[in-house]
Amino acid sequence: MTSFLEKHFIKDKENRTAYGVLAGIVGIICNVFLFIGKLIIGLLINSSAVIADSFNNLSDAASSVISLVGAKLAAKPADEEHPFGHGRYEYIVALIVSFLILEVGFTCFKSSVDKILHPEDLSITTVALIILIVSVLIKVWLSLFNRKLGKKIDSKVLLATAKDALGDVFVTSAAICSLLIYKIFDLNVDGYVGCIVAIMVFWAGISVARDTIEPLLGEAVPEELYRQICDKVMSYDGIEGTHDLIVHSYGPTRRMASIHAEIKNTLAMETAHEIVDKIEHDVLAEMNIFLVIHMDPIDTDNETVNNVKCVVSGIVRDKEPEATIHDFRMVSGIEQINLIFDLVLPYSYKKDECKKFSADIGEALKEVDKRYNCVITVEHSYVN
Repeated sequence: MTSFLEKHFIKDKENRTAYGVLAGIVGIICNVFLFIGKLIIGLLINSSAVIADSFNNLSDAASSVISLVGAKLAAKPADEEHPFGHGRYEYIVALIVSFLILEVGFTCFKSSVDKILHPEDLSITTVALIILIVSVLIKVWLSLFNRKLGKKIDSKVLLATAKDALGDVFVTSAAICSLLIYKIFDLNVDGYVGCIVAIMVFWAGISVARDTIEPLLGEAVPEELYRQICDKVMSYDGIEGTHDLIVHSYGPTRRMASIHAEIKNTLAMETAHEIVDKIEHDVLAEMNIFLVIHMDPIDTDNETVNNVKCVVSGIVRDKEPEATIHDFRMVSGIEQINLIFDLVLPYSYKKDECKKFSADIGEALKEVDKRYNCVITVEHSYVN
């Protein structure tokens, strides 16, 4: 069915907006249909869990409307006030969807508690159970549908919708179980199942909100993307090393990044600049990432500097296996030798611990040569 809809309604396979619009329309139709069906059944059999589930579908329909609007807003081109486009609208829309899910969970919990305190008899029919089972199957397909499209266009909104639909599968299944328990054992657990349903819905809302807030706050560079960019930069002749990669996301399809590239200090400035220009151009063309490269000149031919750098790296690793150094320079004087480098420590190190670690490195190096004086800049990694 998903392939059929793609084939007949997506003319341009590279158009993310078209996928978002298709998912929104399908979501609206399915959820309105489920809301009406479940609400009628819930009222007929007097089930709190089913009624709560029906309004959960109504909120899903509202979420689909918001997703539809979000897809249109995110597709707006860049302008003077927003030079990086409007892609972050997708994150904002997904956050609104999460609030709707939370509201449904709270309402469902409230009505279910009332059912526990004031239980009422249920009137169950085979037709009602069949319709509820069909609704589960529809939600399973809807989850897979949104998940497939969400992965295809890397959409937080569609992936959040897929997760919400999967949660609805468990919600409706729980409502069916409560009806079967009442029918078989004459035991009314409708209110208790409604509370469980509400907690599941609430947890789904929190999960969606958490996944959406991360890119808005500025998340660490994913390991896979980090490797892709670093490997790409390192593939060019003249690049000796990379560090300090930072990636800013302005939506799933627009990223800006900066990276420090180590280049031999013997390389002519014009040549180094030409290499950097080519890398930036190629990364934009192939990965759609606006990359800015900062050149760090390093001395790779000086055996003394290389040996001292190895000594420093060894001492740092002995004290903290996850720590690394870069931008190592050595300025020799008659009575003092300055060792200048950046030290990358895990985030678990607090400010005072960073100072102590740096001091300990300095003391350890003075034991190697009392002339060594460390000039250390402590920083943390931007990679997840």
